[in-house]
Amino acid sequence: MPDRLDGTVALITGASSGIGEATALAFAEQGAAVALAARRADRLEALAAKIREAGGTAVTIAADVTDEQQAREAVKRTAAELGRLDTLVNNAGVMLVGPVVDAPVKEWERMVQVNLLGLLYCAHAALPHLLEAAESQPRRVADMVNISSVAGRTARRGFGVYNATKHAVGAFSESLRQEVTGRHVRVSLVEPGAVETELVSQNRPEIQELLGQRFTGVERLQAADIADAINYIVTRPRRVAVNEILIRPTEQEP
Repeated sequence: MPDRLDGTVALITGASSGIGEATALAFAEQGAAVALAARRADRLEALAAKIREAGGTAVTIAADVTDEQQAREAVKRTAAELGRLDTLVNNAGVMLVGPVVDAPVKEWERMVQVNLLGLLYCAHAALPHLLEAAESQPRRVADMVNISSVAGRTARRGFGVYNATKHAVGAFSESLRQEVTGRHVRVSLVEPGAVETELVSQNRPEIQELLGQRFTGVERLQAADIADAINYIVTRPRRVAVNEILIRPTEQEP
């Protein structure tokens, strides 16, 4: 039987929309108190209000995780305001794709900052709290869930730097898993395929058109589908660690 999350606290980055928002709702339904971190404070407040109306506990933290101090402060505030930290979901990310030749280097920098450095900052700040939570009730286990992508497994033309950041997330996650799994901190990697979120809309118009053509005829995953997978990971009994989940739309081939 799956465990509930009553008495635990989760911090979710990129919680203002998409996978982060859906994960926060799923965790709250399982009894976790949730800290919602993202840059768009108004969206966070609306989500927190929805969780509270359903009887849950939520705090909002306006933060840009690419700033190390803000990332650390998000973790610090979570533990201070909610009393502990049992689960970190590193969900904040951007996907700015296109050919390497003549690419805007600022897009590369942004992906490295958000997809990799932001995740590393949050992971580093959270680890002492996760290790402490894994030694205490109610569950004696803690979780870090890092959101990667199918792009973290397979390099494809036009996705070079995005591929690089997501491959790095996978390598970091596996190395950290080996380091802390004996102390009952589970590190899990979730690799979604095409999901109906705001990621595509962050690209230049010509890139958005190409991405739309690539997935013509494919029914994309919904954010709630990925949240369901994350919820599955963190509600396993203490003895079960789900190290990696690759989840694609049924019709997606590559």
